[in-house]
Amino acid sequence: MFKVAVWGPGSMGLIALRGVIDHPALELVDLVVHSDAKAGRDAGELCGIAPVGVVATQDPASLLAGDADAVVYAAAANLRPAEAIADMVSILRGGKNVVSCSVVPLVFPDGVDAAFTDPLREAALAGGVSFFTTGIDTGFANDVLPLALSGVSRVIESVRVTEMFNYATYPDKAAVYEILGFGKPPEFPAFAAQPGMFTFGWGPVLHQLAAGVGVKIDHIEENVERVAASESFDTPTGHIAAGTIGAMRSTLTGYVDGRATFVVDHVTRMHDGMAPDWPQPHISIEPRDFGYGAASGRGAYRVEIEGSPSMRCEFEMADDHDHDLGARMAGASRMVNAIPAVCEARPGLLSALDLPLITGAGLVRAVPGPSPDSRRC
Repeated sequence: MFKVAVWGPGSMGLIALRGVIDHPALELVDLVVHSDAKAGRDAGELCGIAPVGVVATQDPASLLAGDADAVVYAAAANLRPAEAIADMVSILRGGKNVVSCSVVPLVFPDGVDAAFTDPLREAALAGGVSFFTTGIDTGFANDVLPLALSGVSRVIESVRVTEMFNYATYPDKAAVYEILGFGKPPEFPAFAAQPGMFTFGWGPVLHQLAAGVGVKIDHIEENVERVAASESFDTPTGHIAAGTIGAMRSTLTGYVDGRATFVVDHVTRMHDGMAPDWPQPHISIEPRDFGYGAASGRGAYRVEIEGSPSMRCEFEMADDHDHDLGARMAGASRMVNAIPAVCEARPGLLSALDLPLITGAGLVRAVPGPSPDSRRC
């Protein structure tokens, strides 16, 4: 049994919190929150289940001094990566393993500037513990899944991974409307659309793909396109007015020996009808209907490997007919399910290339009640 603490039960962390509570090989021992509304509440109550005897606190001192074997760090870090890294350094120095989804580039530490990784590496080695960042987008669908498929290749010419998601139900409104700039006029300086930001966030995924098949990327090209809505429409999280941004496509291309070899293509919409000429998912699970002309939207990942043999794989996930919630459920669950392997790994910074196959060991059972829907928190 591994003792586990959770830091940051937000859109991903709340799902991870429920995963820790339910997992037969894990015991929840501490919970750190940022909001006043969650402080002082039992972890079970936050998940919509019976109390479990662990009360949320805004002071991390007890977690840092406690006896947790691992900490799930899921605090939002899009606009505070330095602060998040400082938090995780303190956890590692205290001798606790860390699994996280917060600082996206760290899925492949070897592809990240040393200014970000050196403090984490030094803290992990000093504490004799390991650090692992994962997720569903970076951390599984964009790298682990295509690498698994590459294992049945004879020749690989190129690998392309396309994310096609409707963000209409993504619960982090600041990320959707401020960082991504949806619902804002085209001239709004959206953080995610600034030159170099996509390369910073997802460039390490290309380097992990390359490392996984034994090559190195020469350079990366970035392209960002945005499309304004021709008509106004409502979503479950907000209003998109005509003339404001309703879709964005961000593409990274990694070159090997001057040839476009690895591509990560992110197609993000606020309505399924936006940018119809961009890649669309082929789904079998119909989106959730919210009853006022709005649905949860469609979402899937597509892996395309050109070579011998050429391959096409469409990966779809949904929870309660919500593809976005399904993706968050998968990303948070991968964090939780990786905890035993991370605790048993060598000290230092890890990527998926350093760990064994992460499976759902111990999870075969009836679904334990309604899924934790973080939209309500």
